[in-house]
Amino acid sequence: MWMNNTHYSGNPALDGMLRDTALSFQRLLEALRVLAGDASQNILDLYAKSGEVAVSQKSDASPVTDADHASHRLICESLTSLTPAIPVLSEESTLEQLIGRRDWPCCWMIDPLDGTREFLEGTGEFTVNIALIIDAEAVLGLIAAPNRGYLDLGVPGWGARRFPLFSDGPSETLATRPLDPHQPLVMCASARHREERVQMMLNKLSGLAEGAERSDSGSALKFCDLASGVADVYPRTSPCYEWDLAAGDALVRAAGGSVTTLEGAPVRYNQWDSLKAPKFVAAGDAHIDYVGLIPDPDFN
Repeated sequence: MWMNNTHYSGNPALDGMLRDTALSFQRLLEALRVLAGDASQNILDLYAKSGEVAVSQKSDASPVTDADHASHRLICESLTSLTPAIPVLSEESTLEQLIGRRDWPCCWMIDPLDGTREFLEGTGEFTVNIALIIDAEAVLGLIAAPNRGYLDLGVPGWGARRFPLFSDGPSETLATRPLDPHQPLVMCASARHREERVQMMLNKLSGLAEGAERSDSGSALKFCDLASGVADVYPRTSPCYEWDLAAGDALVRAAGGSVTTLEGAPVRYNQWDSLKAPKFVAAGDAHIDYVGLIPDPDFN
């Protein structure tokens, strides 16, 4: 077995859900690991022939592919089978499927292919994001990185671990790192972020350490880099959606970091008419007050 038997996680909200669904924590993690691996392999199979994958545009002009839809179907079917009473909120859900969503006390929130542009551009920097939302809080976060071959999973109160994505090999503990004032601070960004905006952010943060460096990665991989202690901070003031953030929020907090709005408040989910996420800062060292240093609003 890939982890010791455990019935509960130590997270009160998640453990309440487990009691209601008669699932053990171990069974939940095993099932999530299997479905993330299956979805990731499905995506990689299509990525190998990405030139043949059909592409269309959504209402916000962002691309959507057959890989998005295939991953969505697989994950939704698996989660519905695992927890029939818990609805699924996906980036690819229809409006009809989301009727009454704000009345849901608990839901799965997924991005079946985070980084569709990276998928199409052949960078390999895409992920599968799965979060469990209970009472507006992300209490479990899973990010699978198909091209990196790992799955990061975190539950605040239990911790965070990295598992091999396509095998039953051993896992390793994930932990964010304290900021070292004698080393350059590492800030997560995207290759598409405008250079002048990134530099402005680096200038603001550089006084916290021996300067500041940029680390580019696509999709939710930035959260993985924070959780594994290879980066220090990920500020986000450009638009994204709750399914882009929720899994990374739970993962980083489970690994010892913090994720807050630019007002310093915890992020709340599925509470408003729009599913756009608030501007936020994810930090490896939860004791550092980054909020006042984040220029708002145009880091994009």
